[in-house]
Amino acid sequence: MTIVRGTVVTMNPRREIINDGAVVISGDTIAAVGSFAEIRTAHPDETVSGQAGDLVLPGYVNGHQHLTGDRLIQSSIPDDLPPGEAIFSWVVPVHGEHSGDDDELAATLTLAEALSNGITTIFEAGTVAHPDRVVAAAQSVGARVTVGTWGWDVDEGPYAGTVDEVIDRQRSALDLQGGPLVSTWVSLVGHDLMSDELVVAASELARSRGVGMTFHLSPTSSDVDSYLARTGKRPLVHLSALGVLGPHVAVAHGVHIDTQEVAVLVDSGAAVVSCPWAYLRLGQGLTREFRHLDLWREGGRLALGCDAENAGDMVDGIRTAALFAGVAKDAAVDPTVFGAHDALELLTIAGAEALGMAEQIGSLEVGKQADIVVHDRSRIEWVPPSPDPVLQLIWGSDGRSVRDVYVAGEPVVTDGRVRTVDVDALAAEARRAGRSLRTRSGVEAVSRWPIR
Repeated sequence: MTIVRGTVVTMNPRREIINDGAVVISGDTIAAVGSFAEIRTAHPDETVSGQAGDLVLPGYVNGHQHLTGDRLIQSSIPDDLPPGEAIFSWVVPVHGEHSGDDDELAATLTLAEALSNGITTIFEAGTVAHPDRVVAAAQSVGARVTVGTWGWDVDEGPYAGTVDEVIDRQRSALDLQGGPLVSTWVSLVGHDLMSDELVVAASELARSRGVGMTFHLSPTSSDVDSYLARTGKRPLVHLSALGVLGPHVAVAHGVHIDTQEVAVLVDSGAAVVSCPWAYLRLGQGLTREFRHLDLWREGGRLALGCDAENAGDMVDGIRTAALFAGVAKDAAVDPTVFGAHDALELLTIAGAEALGMAEQIGSLEVGKQADIVVHDRSRIEWVPPSPDPVLQLIWGSDGRSVRDVYVAGEPVVTDGRVRTVDVDALAAEARRAGRSLRTRSGVEAVSRWPIR
C-alpha cells in the first residue's frame, strides 16, 4: 500500500475537499480516503508520499487527442493559414507518410507530456495509421488510453476505402489486445467525409461490440453548409434521423451547432468533446458560436480535449479548463454562469461520465482506479495558497506544477519526471524523425521572422 498525502479534492458526489487528507492505494485501486490522521492511524507502517501542503486530485481526462501526425512537427503549421489549408496542405500529407515507427514515437512523446501535466486518461482522435504501435506506446508509458484508427470513405486520402474496407479496419483495431489500461473505440474522421452507409455501419459496430464511437463534426461552418446542401438537414439532425447517435457517441468539436442540434444531443445522450484552444488557435468561431455552454446548461454530456500539437499545441488539461471557463463567462457576459469548479468537473468526473468511464475514474472514491495527480503547492505560483484550492488551480496554475502522478496505482511521474520512458533519450530521435517526415511529406516550417 501507499498513502498519498495532501489537500484532497475528491470530486465525489458531495465534492468534498479534505485539508491534510490522504488517499490509500492498494494494488490498482483506492482503498481509503480520509484525513491523514485517521489514515495514518489505520495504516501506521505504510509508505507516505507527499505532504500536507500538496494538492491531490483524480487524474485528468483528455477526451480528444491526436496521438500521431502533429507531434513530430509540433507548433510548425503557421497559425495564419486560410481555413482548410492547414488540414489538406499539412496534416493529410504528413499522416500519409507516417510510418509505424513514427506513430509509436509520436504517441510516446504525447502521452509522456500528458502524464507530466496530470492527464491520466487520453482518448485518441481516430487518425492513427498503425494502432498496434500506439497500443505499444501506451503500454510503455503507462497511460490509460483509448485508441482509434482512420475511417473515411472519401474518394481519395490516406487510409480511405470502401465502406467494407473501413469497417474491417475498425473491427481489426477493436480486436487489439492492450491490457487493462488500453481500450479501443470505433473512430471515423467524420465531417462530411463519411457516407451515410459508413456512419450507420460504424455506429452499429460500436453498439454490437459495446464500445464507444467518435468522429469530428462542425468545428467550422463548412460541415453545416455541406450537410444542408446534401441532405437538407443540419449535421446532427441528419445523423439523428439515421439512428446513429446515442450514449455511445462522442462528437469531437460541435462548435457550429444550433438550438435544435443541442436538443438532439441532449435527447440522444451523445457527448461533445470541446477543444477550446484549437478553435481559438485556428480561428474557428468559438466565441461567436459557444453552444457548448448551452449544452452544459441543458444537462448534456460534455468533456474537454487538447486536440493536436498544431491546434491546442500544449497537452495540458488545466490550461484547457481555464480557457473554457473564461470563454463561457465572456460569451454569456455573465461571470456567474460558469466557473473554475465547473471547469474542474469537466476535466475529471463530468468528463469521465461523458465518455462512459465514471464508474472507474474521475473521482477519488473507494473502489475506483487509483489514478491520482499531485500538485506541488510550494512553487511560487501557489504562494500564498488560496483558501479555495480549486480557484487557484484553474486560474493561477497549470500542468507545470504537477509533481507526482499515479495510474492504476503505479507511479508514472515522480518529482515532475516521467518514470516509465526516457524522454531525454527520445529527443534526438524525435528531431531526426521530424526532419525526415517533413522531407517525405513535402511540408516545411518557415519562421515568419528571420532567424540568424
